Amino acid sequence: MPYAAISYRIKPERVEQVAELFAGFQRVNTPVFTDDDGKEVGRLLGTAVFVQDDVLVRVIHYEGDFAQIGRHMGAQKGVHILEEKLAPHLAEARETDTRTVDGFTSHFRSSVMRCVSQLSIDTHPQTQGQN
Repeated sequence: MPYAAISYRIKPERVEQVAELFAGFQRVNTPVFTDDDGKEVGRLLGTAVFVQDDVLVRVIHYEGDFAQIGRHMGAQKGVHILEEKLAPHLAEARETDTRTVDGFTSHFRSSVMRCVSQLSIDTHPQTQGQN
């Protein structure tokens, strides 16, 4: 089951305020995400948020079609509340308007960090073929 990470550049003096925002984040209404036809195409398995100095990273654990996560998240009320509260703490203003599903999806897609390695118990050589 893969992971993805999204980065945010924040004002270093705002780390505690940003940490409080994410600590109070309203969870999505369902972990299941669907395509345009309503067919289930994946699930959010978990998230974690890390912050240090001027960098905040959100790690997403998911299964299914990653391309659909941004659309799913962009339709969540809690995401828009967080985006609005986060805006004054960002080092640079968003290039896209994240108040719409399309805008959030575009921003989400452009903020995903390049994955260079993903290791899990499922891919460990000692566990291969033991199922």
